[in-house]
Amino acid sequence: MKIKELELILQEGEGYKIEFKENLNSGLSKEMVALANSSGGRIFLGINDNNEIIGLNINNELLSKIEDIAANCDPAVDIEIKKQKNILIVHVKEGSNKPYRSSKGFYIRNGANSQKLTTREITEFIQAEGKSRFDEIIQSGKSFKTIFHEELLDNYLSLAGISKTIESKAILQNLGVMECKNSKPALNNAGILFFSKEPVKYLLHTSITCALYKGIEKLTILDHKELSGDIIQNIEDSIIFLKRHLNLKYEIKGLRRDEIPEIPEIALREAVVNAVCHRDYFEKGANIMVEIFDNRVEISNPGGLPKALASKHFGSRSICRNPTIASLLQRAGYIEKMGTGINRIKEALKDAKRPMPNFQFDTFFSVIFQRKVEQTTQKTTQKTTQKTAQKTARKTTRKQEAILKYLKENPRAGRDDIADNVDNITIDGIKYNLNILREMRLLERVGPDKGGYWEVVASQETTQETTQETTQETTQETTQEKIVGIIKNNPLITRTELSHQTGLTSDGIKYHLDKMRKDGVIRHLGATKKGYWEVIEK
Repeated sequence: MKIKELELILQEGEGYKIEFKENLNSGLSKEMVALANSSGGRIFLGINDNNEIIGLNINNELLSKIEDIAANCDPAVDIEIKKQKNILIVHVKEGSNKPYRSSKGFYIRNGANSQKLTTREITEFIQAEGKSRFDEIIQSGKSFKTIFHEELLDNYLSLAGISKTIESKAILQNLGVMECKNSKPALNNAGILFFSKEPVKYLLHTSITCALYKGIEKLTILDHKELSGDIIQNIEDSIIFLKRHLNLKYEIKGLRRDEIPEIPEIALREAVVNAVCHRDYFEKGANIMVEIFDNRVEISNPGGLPKALASKHFGSRSICRNPTIASLLQRAGYIEKMGTGINRIKEALKDAKRPMPNFQFDTFFSVIFQRKVEQTTQKTTQKTTQKTAQKTARKTTRKQEAILKYLKENPRAGRDDIADNVDNITIDGIKYNLNILREMRLLERVGPDKGGYWEVVASQETTQETTQETTQETTQETTQEKIVGIIKNNPLITRTELSHQTGLTSDGIKYHLDKMRKDGVIRHLGATKKGYWEVIEK
């Protein structure tokens, strides 16, 4: 192993296939059987929990003890020991006679931890072990150069806080997403999902379907998106779709205005990440669904609870269906700790004083969030006092803004004309949004339905205070458009301030800034802490 590769592993930290231990202790056999029962991996002896090399006194007695520990597992674990200066690297091969047991019991790898199996879980593990793991299947028949996109790896490394000190192929191997078959590099399915711009070209059933319905049934579709990008982009785009169509309340506290989402973003994000991480990718007849109804939001994925996880342990234990995908998401900051996502959803809703979600798991796993059915705000928007600015105000969506713009230029347009000229909206969606705009006193119909025309109204009821509530900053725009607008107004803004203003996590802000810099939308001039942002006008 080269020094630079070891430095990269220290940056990455522990993961699904990497374990650090300071010295030889009683826990080594547990880690060996956990890796043998999972996908294999490496144990680095002489590295502490802070990812620091402390070293070992390496001698024949130490090497003999490690070999004895492996031999005393039941059955014996197949290992290979290598030296790297003053540390030892124990290569544990995936076992061919699972399950393996140490003196402490049966263990499997769950993210960066080794988890002990219950009797039921051992039985289910044995029954399921003949199956392949979807995310680890190598796609050797597909061109690596065609599939792999370097910029996606760069974005990922930035999110994970990993420096690119060695060549990309070595990094991909360390991340567990690439192998060399007959000296040719080949990505596994996890590698395709993370590092290909269009994974659906190679894995047809891996997109996310987002839909907005009118009412509480799946009858009238008002908006629809089919997300077919890499996993991280799909997660972010799902959140954008949800934020675009869910209500937002404003509270004025002194000179500061707080934006309060209808459903906490952290809860929505955890549910989407959970769906991406734990879906059954072998099920080709269904996609992950993100669905918004008038009274609820449903986020669901094919595949219920893993068979080895009893329903009574739901929320307290975690059995990972796609361990490589989970490990990659954890490194990038999308998963805090394995098995904590459900509790984070509950905590976020509790803090926001919102109802607890409904979890359903049979052949699908679904998280259902309850919505408040908001009353029309026509009366409150007619008032012009500071008090009304403190109340919930309905705001126009991007589609409604597009409709208003089109009707301003084409006042005699019919619904069919509007639908043809406003992207991604149905006739029913046009009808729904026209009614909303009329309720908001932003649009009026002059004359009869067939011979009349539309008039876009400059709202006379709103004061300068309420007009400020509906500027571009508060409309439902894409995340990157919003970031660009904020940067134009304040080129010295920091990532932390951007996170507060957009409602995104710091990782989400970092991801979008890196992507926009790659796309030539923005650039940063000067030192990291004292420089400023510049929007590149084209």
